[in-house]
Amino acid sequence: MNKLLKSTAISLTSLVFSVGLVGAHAGSIDTTGPDSDNLVRVTNTADVDLDNDTDVDADIDIDQDANSGNADVKHNTDAGDAETGDAENDSDIDASIDIDNSDSSSAALSGFDFGGGGEGSIDRTGPDSNNRVIFRNDMKVRVDNDTDVDFDVDVDQDADSGDAEVSGNTMGGNATTGNASNTSSTSFSLTVRN
Repeated sequence: MNKLLKSTAISLTSLVFSVGLVGAHAGSIDTTGPDSDNLVRVTNTADVDLDNDTDVDADIDIDQDANSGNADVKHNTDAGDAETGDAENDSDIDASIDIDNSDSSSAALSGFDFGGGGEGSIDRTGPDSNNRVIFRNDMKVRVDNDTDVDFDVDVDQDADSGDAEVSGNTMGGNATTGNASNTSSTSFSLTVRN
């Protein structure tokens, strides 16, 4: 007795990121003799490794120094007036950081379509034949989101109105220093979407 062995195997391996596998993949066996072993195998494989590595290092350093100086009225017969201006520091920081990896992560997790897996057929085989059609879809997705944010703000402010001194005058005058003030405003906005 003659034994006819006829086998067709279709293997499709793809590395796909945002576009899936579309369309059915087909294999067929037609007309074999008796006692045949017939196999149609359709395998779709997708393997995705997504690594989002985001490092943000922002440093803001503000050093401010304001000095109105000294006002001295001394050693005069008829002293006048001495006046210094105001010393003022003003600092305003508005920082915004937006990190968005959600599109790539979403595509890696759901961007595959194997098109129904495929089609396979075995027709007109002889008696006592062993016929098999096997479909297999394998998808492996690895997503690694590594986000490091280092944000440092250092504000140093110094405002000095100075000294006012009236001394050693026959007729004393006036010594006036200005105002000293510091103002600092800081605002942060940090958004991370993976």
